[in-house]
Amino acid sequence: MRTLDYKAIGQRVKSIRKSRNFTQEQLADFVDSSTSHISNIECGSTKASLPMLIALCNALGVTVNELLADCVAAAARPQFERDLARIVDDCTDAELRAIVDLAAAAKDTLRRNFAPPADD
Repeated sequence: MRTLDYKAIGQRVKSIRKSRNFTQEQLADFVDSSTSHISNIECGSTKASLPMLIALCNALGVTVNELLADCVAAAARPQFERDLARIVDDCTDAELRAIVDLAAAAKDTLRRNFAPPADD
């Protein structure tokens, strides 16, 4: 069973909030909460309750899968692909090229250094 990664959930809330051009204050108003509570959720220092997760989804116009992608195995890959698309959406051609080069180098490094042992 996977555990909830509240830091990843918070980072996703923050990323989506910013992509919607919402301030923490505006999001707090939408979900009937305080700005400090939203900040704590985004930092991963507060565990968001199920009602709060639902309120955040409704306020941000996303599904629960989008917020919980790190915790729901079936939702992870499609959500990560949407996260990447959101990140590069406003990039220039030069920025996009640099990001592609960095991603390729990071992938190569991960596979070299963290490859599972070969079966004998």
